[in-house]
Amino acid sequence: MSILQSTSIFSAMLQDGPFAVGDMPPFVHPFSCSSKEWVRAIRGDHLMKTKYRAVRNQIFDFLGVGSFDEILSLIHNRDLRKQTAGRAHNLLGNMFGIQAQAELIDRHLHDYARTADDVINSLRAKVLAPYSSHIETTNEIETTHDPVDLLLILFDERFHQKARFEAKRKLVLMGLAGSIDQRERETGIEQKFADFLRFLNDYVWSPTLKIGDLEISYLYSRHSRKDFSCTEVCVLAENEAREIVPSAGEKMTLIKRRRFNDEGWDVPIYVTIRKKPPSAKVLKLLRKNEKNPATAVDDELGLMAVLNSVSDVKRFLRHLTRSAVKANSFMTLEDISDTLTGGRYEGTATGSSAKTPMLKFFARLGGMRVEFIIHTNKSYLNYIYQRDVAHDEYEVKRIFDTGVAEFLFPSDIYHLDMEKIRAAQLARFRKQIEEF
Repeated sequence: MSILQSTSIFSAMLQDGPFAVGDMPPFVHPFSCSSKEWVRAIRGDHLMKTKYRAVRNQIFDFLGVGSFDEILSLIHNRDLRKQTAGRAHNLLGNMFGIQAQAELIDRHLHDYARTADDVINSLRAKVLAPYSSHIETTNEIETTHDPVDLLLILFDERFHQKARFEAKRKLVLMGLAGSIDQRERETGIEQKFADFLRFLNDYVWSPTLKIGDLEISYLYSRHSRKDFSCTEVCVLAENEAREIVPSAGEKMTLIKRRRFNDEGWDVPIYVTIRKKPPSAKVLKLLRKNEKNPATAVDDELGLMAVLNSVSDVKRFLRHLTRSAVKANSFMTLEDISDTLTGGRYEGTATGSSAKTPMLKFFARLGGMRVEFIIHTNKSYLNYIYQRDVAHDEYEVKRIFDTGVAEFLFPSDIYHLDMEKIRAAQLARFRKQIEEF
C-alpha cells in the first residue's frame, strides 16, 4: 500500500485529505461553509470518520481539554501551557516505556525531535541536495522540541501554513522516533552492536593484526559503455595506484582491507559495519508505510564485505561459522539470496534492481540477528557504479517511488514537481558516477 493512499496508516498527514493543513487553523464555526464542506467530504467514508474521532480524542487527551476552544487558552497562557507540558511529557514517557524522572523523559523527547530534524536534513544533504533551500524547515519549527508546543502551533493562526504543516510533520516523525527508541531499549541493540564488534575482533579477523589495522588498496576497473557495469578489475597497492590516472570508462576505487586467516590462508577482505541511525529507521518505516519497527526494520545490525573472488566468499562463510563455534555459539544462516554466480536478485524493496548480484543472508548467533551482504570486487563495483543498480540511484528511486518525497514535501506547500526532480536527480548522480 502506498503511503499516499487514503487508506495509508499515515493518512492524517496527507494534504489531499480531510486532515490537510490549510491556510487557517481548524478554528471555524461549526455551521460555516468550510465546516459543512469538510463534513460532506467524509460523510460516506466510515474509516475516515473513525480516524477523525481517534485523532480528535488523542489531541484532547494529550492536552487535557474537552473542546477545540479550550486549546486557545493554552496558546495564549504560558503558565497553563507549562502545566500541560509537564503532564503530557509524563504520559509520553509511560507510553514509550521510559521509567525515569521528568528530566530524563525530557531528554528522550529532545532526542526524538532531533531525529525528526535529522530525517529532513539527511534528505537535504544528499537525495534532495539541489533543492535544499526549497525544503528547509522553518526556523521556529526546527528549534522547537516540545511536542505540546508543536501541537499548539497547528492551531495558532500566527503561524504560516508551511510552518504549521512542518510542526505536524515533526510530531509524526517524533512519534516514529519514539517507537524506534523503545524498540532499541527493549532489544538491547546498543549492547548487541558492541558484542558483534567484539566477536569480529576476537574470533573473525586475523589475530596477527592490531584492531583497526587496515591495508590501503585500490580497485582499478574498466566499465562497459552500454551500462557502465564492470568488465575488468584488478587490485593495486597504494604506490601502484599513484602511477595511474583513470581515463574515460575507468574508475579507481579505494578500499581499506582487513584480513582473516582460514586454515593457513591469509585472505584480504574489505568490511563496512553499520548500525542504522534512528533517522534512517524512520525513513524505512515511512517507505514501508509502517509504524511498528519490530515488523519493518529487520536489518538493524549489518555487515557488508567485499572479497577478491567467489572462492574467497565461500572461504569467508566457512570461517564465519567456525568462528561462531569458537565463540561458543552456533550460527545459522537465514533468508539466503545468492546471485553472485548467476540468477537474478528478486528484491522486494521499491526501487531495487533485479540486476544486483550479491550474496545476502541473515546470520543468527549469540542472541543477535545480523544482516550480511557479501560482494566480490566486480559485484561491489557494479553496486557502486552500474546503471540502474548503483546504490546512489537506488536511494533516489526508493524515496520518490514509495511516495515518501511527496509525503514529506507536498506540492501544495513546497511547490515542487517530484517527477521532474526524480529524473533530474537520477541524471545528476549518474553524471557524478561516470564523470568524476
